[in-house]
Amino acid sequence: MSYMLLIHENRGDRDTRSPQEALALYQEMTAFAGELARDGLLAGAESLKSDKHAIRLQERDGELQVLDGPFAESKEMVGGFFLLNCEDREQALAIAKRCPAVRFASVVIRELAPCHEG
Repeated sequence: MSYMLLIHENRGDRDTRSPQEALALYQEMTAFAGELARDGLLAGAESLKSDKHAIRLQERDGELQVLDGPFAESKEMVGGFFLLNCEDREQALAIAKRCPAVRFASVVIRELAPCHEG
């Protein structure tokens, strides 16, 4: 089964870290990803740039809107993800509990579902 760990960070938290703190967190997260890869559990992992670089598309009343970030109405942003191949929900939860991001963000576990047939 495939699960995604979504790392939800408070907007602006990255800006408060010193370069040394940011590097230490980066090294922890990449080491965690390396462990998952070694164990055959990792299908993919990436950090996402700040939402100030994001673009949001939405259609409202038949009109396509293109909005540049940052998005003031959001208190959090998705800061990264881990895509996992797990046996079940319990294994995904056990992995999420070990994720270093639980100390500075929220880790949300989502099971993936097919979006098409075939």
